[in-house]
Amino acid sequence: MDFNMKKLASDAGTFFTRAVQFTEEKLGGAERTELDAHFENLMTRADSTKNWTEKIMRQTEVVLQPNPTARVEEFVYEKLEKKGPARQRTVELLGQYMTDAGNDFGAGTPYGGALIKVGESQKLLGLAEKEFVQASTINFLTPLRNFLEGDYKAMAKERKLLQNKRLDLDASKTRLRKAKAAEARASMWTKEVSKGEQEVRVAQAEFDRQAEITRLLLEGISTTHANHLRCLNEFVEAQMTYYAQCYQYMVDLQKQMGSFPTTFLPNSSAPLPPVTVPIPAAPPGASELTAAELQPASGTRRARVLYDYDAGDSSELSLLADEMITVYSVPGLGSDWLMSERGTQKGKVPVAYLELLK
Repeated sequence: MDFNMKKLASDAGTFFTRAVQFTEEKLGGAERTELDAHFENLMTRADSTKNWTEKIMRQTEVVLQPNPTARVEEFVYEKLEKKGPARQRTVELLGQYMTDAGNDFGAGTPYGGALIKVGESQKLLGLAEKEFVQASTINFLTPLRNFLEGDYKAMAKERKLLQNKRLDLDASKTRLRKAKAAEARASMWTKEVSKGEQEVRVAQAEFDRQAEITRLLLEGISTTHANHLRCLNEFVEAQMTYYAQCYQYMVDLQKQMGSFPTTFLPNSSAPLPPVTVPIPAAPPGASELTAAELQPASGTRRARVLYDYDAGDSSELSLLADEMITVYSVPGLGSDWLMSERGTQKGKVPVAYLELLK
């Protein structure tokens, strides 16, 4: 108990001495030991690295998880070292809604089938996003967080110790100066001067030792920057892979969407009636098809198929988008239909599915 009380009293005395020294320095009444310019630059660089790392890390977390509530939940689970509930990405949830709606409307209907196709693509986008988030968290966010919670905390701890050693050193120097000033007036202070000189030597040695430890840690910032650069490259690679996957999924989806007609009747079980599809406006200087030219010609003409078409019976001809066929009018067939030929195959086709060529 006596030992603990003595140690407590000693610690309190040291703390009080440091506080006095720090206060006198702030008020300009005491000198302080200054660190060299290189050391000051190292500390400034470390602080700058810490501040920018915090900002980059926080904003990256926002990019990877825009929902603030979900972000807080994930943070809590991480601190508790527990695995949170499986969470769907927003695009995955959209895909699920579209797929369910498509099945409800009927996969065989144009709109229902299109919803299912789009929904499946949204789910693929969601999976790609999950892979991107996981890779970015492991290869980019985690190293940044490790620096802040590990290396920088160690630097801050050693810098605090260095500050205390400097205060002890300067307090010893102050006592020594006072003892020397008193010695000049009375010889009885010679013993105090010797004691003060010994204290300064010990404090200087401890300060130098702590300064070297702190300097070595601060110089490790260059290695930290090199590691963060490697992590940044991995983040960019993950982002590039993610966007490349998204682009490919959308290109494939766009091709699939071309097989669905843009107009149809609500009753999908009945054959599609003749529907006139408007022709897009031609660019300046290009020739345009007039309304008269859209009517069936008496002779044969070439036509390009706009959409896939499944024949309703044996008198019709099934079509594939973008194929070229020969068409001509037949008396009594009606203005909404043309007779078509493809090799040895013949059958009537709806004009709405064709682009008549000159």
